[in-house]
Amino acid sequence: MTQPPIRFDDGEAYERLMGVWSQSVGDVFLDWLPAGDGQRWLDVGCGNGAFTEQIVRRRQPADVQGIDPSSGQIAYAQARVGAAGATFQVGDAMALPFAANRFDAAVMALVISFVPDPAKAVTEMARVVRPGGLIAAYMWDQPGGGSPQAQIFAELRGMGLDTALPASGWASSPDGLHGLWAGSGLERIEARIIHVRRDFGSAEDFWRTSAETGVLRAALERMSAGAIEALRDRVMARLSPSGSGPVTLTAFANAIQGRVPA
Repeated sequence: MTQPPIRFDDGEAYERLMGVWSQSVGDVFLDWLPAGDGQRWLDVGCGNGAFTEQIVRRRQPADVQGIDPSSGQIAYAQARVGAAGATFQVGDAMALPFAANRFDAAVMALVISFVPDPAKAVTEMARVVRPGGLIAAYMWDQPGGGSPQAQIFAELRGMGLDTALPASGWASSPDGLHGLWAGSGLERIEARIIHVRRDFGSAEDFWRTSAETGVLRAALERMSAGAIEALRDRVMARLSPSGSGPVTLTAFANAIQGRVPA
């Protein structure tokens, strides 16, 4: 049976879950990209505008457009004060509503594994970026255990349950990303791993924010109340054996960049 797409429709819940993570990895990612100030940017799968805000703040773009399939996420992005000046709209990464050569750079931040056809999305980004322009992305290494929720997924596997990773999770691996960039004819391809960490007030805080949206919520919705409680207990014991106190977690993302042939 085909797995339905995993959607992130609640911008506020996503902010609690991924906002801090996204800021941390996004800053490293932008430092790594060579694109300069005053350029035209496209943020594909912009979600609630967290990474779009970083583009606005860090790169002083001449124009930045954000596109996402979720109207709820777009509404949150449009209200984000730090993204003032960006334009957001509902749209499909596999059929971008822009003319060819429209942008200097197109990026995907924590998105590519959730696109049903990642190859088509990368080809679309290459279409709307000018010759010599930049195509880049980063994604938690889901097959390699790099997700911020990897501790919960490990306990799900320990219970013999489905981890509900997205159908295109393969695209977040180094080989998967490189194959997509090379297969779309991009040149001067470079890749790296970005490691980040985040502090939580408690293991319960981590569990609560993780369970609100996205991948884990999709798994929990298929579980009984008893199974969810058992999973929570296992996660609490794994992260905080003493039963209280702050916890620090790490995650890592694979990043890639390439150029549209001139």
